[in-house]
Amino acid sequence: MAEELNISTKNCTIEKEGHIMIVTLNRPEAKNALSPSMLVGMYKAWRKLEEDDDLYCAILTGKGDTFCAGMDLKTGVEPGEDAEEIQQLMQTIPNLHWQALLREDRPSKPIILAVEGYALAGGTEILQGTDLRVGAEDAIFGVTEVARGLYPMAASAIRLRRQIPYCLAAEVLLLGRHVTAQEALQWGLINRVAPKGKALDEALNMARQLTENAPLSIKAITRTLREIDESVPEAESLKRQDEIGWPIFTTEDSKEGMKAFKEKRKAVFKGR
Repeated sequence: MAEELNISTKNCTIEKEGHIMIVTLNRPEAKNALSPSMLVGMYKAWRKLEEDDDLYCAILTGKGDTFCAGMDLKTGVEPGEDAEEIQQLMQTIPNLHWQALLREDRPSKPIILAVEGYALAGGTEILQGTDLRVGAEDAIFGVTEVARGLYPMAASAIRLRRQIPYCLAAEVLLLGRHVTAQEALQWGLINRVAPKGKALDEALNMARQLTENAPLSIKAITRTLREIDESVPEAESLKRQDEIGWPIFTTEDSKEGMKAFKEKRKAVFKGR
């Protein structure tokens, strides 16, 4: 049973189930368009994910039949009990919105995306900062800023071409083309397609499988995936990989994992 955490905001519900954080964009009446309250909620969630050793991963999803329709250019800070805190945070943390959208300071733990319906503009921009991705069979992806005379500032013009073939990225970015779930799967933009209404269930299955593994190993591998991409020369990549990876072999969990393998039982990891 998921427990709601006190860092939730009006437009972003944050829950914990075991070692899993569930972050739900909660503004279905506006197709989960990004609002200041939503951005602050995501910012808090990612900082909590990074700092809490009892959390191994997070799931990001949206309430209702649309994941996210992108930034709501019409909405400022809405009235409410957390309005003053939201205003203060957005003034004192200049890159709060980029942290929320996983462009900068991403947590060193995996984030699983669960998309129902449309994930357009900011909805697909944030996708590129996640690690494992599930789309419902009716999901539609797209970076549509070009059709509005805008620019995808959350880094799609950089990251998308690193995640799918160049020509496909150019087609999405320059034509503002919508991409179906099946196309996204074929292109390698998402991992799995789930029946309509079941994207979160499939993401939870992945998260539960993930949390059976050693948390320090999960974090180290995620750091490597995040920090060392194709732009880093191979010799430097190997050096940085060793700096991240070798300490894992000195952990209690590594000894437990090998012992459990020998004893033909399930390992009990403690994150030490």
